[in-house]
Amino acid sequence: MKQMLLLMLFLSAPALAVVGGYQYEFDNPEDEARFQQLAEDLRCPKCQNQNLADSNAPVAIDLRNKVYELMQDGQSDDEIVDYLVARYGDFVRYKPPFRADTLLLWGGPLLLLLAGILLMANLRRQQKVPVSNLTDAEKAHLEALKKGLQKDSDS
Repeated sequence: MKQMLLLMLFLSAPALAVVGGYQYEFDNPEDEARFQQLAEDLRCPKCQNQNLADSNAPVAIDLRNKVYELMQDGQSDDEIVDYLVARYGDFVRYKPPFRADTLLLWGGPLLLLLAGILLMANLRRQQKVPVSNLTDAEKAHLEALKKGLQKDSDS
């Protein structure tokens, strides 16, 4: 019985390290809250849409460690974000700054919406245009086609 209990304790030990959240120690609750906020505001470079706090990717773990290290060195939030942006680009931010090189990122959805509206308006306008009158030869050809289809469906 003792051996079974020890085995269960040994196998569950890795889970205990994760349940408590991050393994980082802070001197005060303000630094811990600051770390949490940075980890939630920064995006994992590997994951599509996960922040550093939620991601278990190795690069996210490395970045959390780096954020902790930079905080322990006394750097401000802006300095930490600038450090990560210098290495990974504006992708690590959930809210990239509005600049000339991010204009498409900010304006892209609006441009796609406008293009969709123009396309729909164009399609509706084309549907409202009446079909031109057919010539006698075209009418005769159309009737012949209709009769041919009716014969094929009757067979």
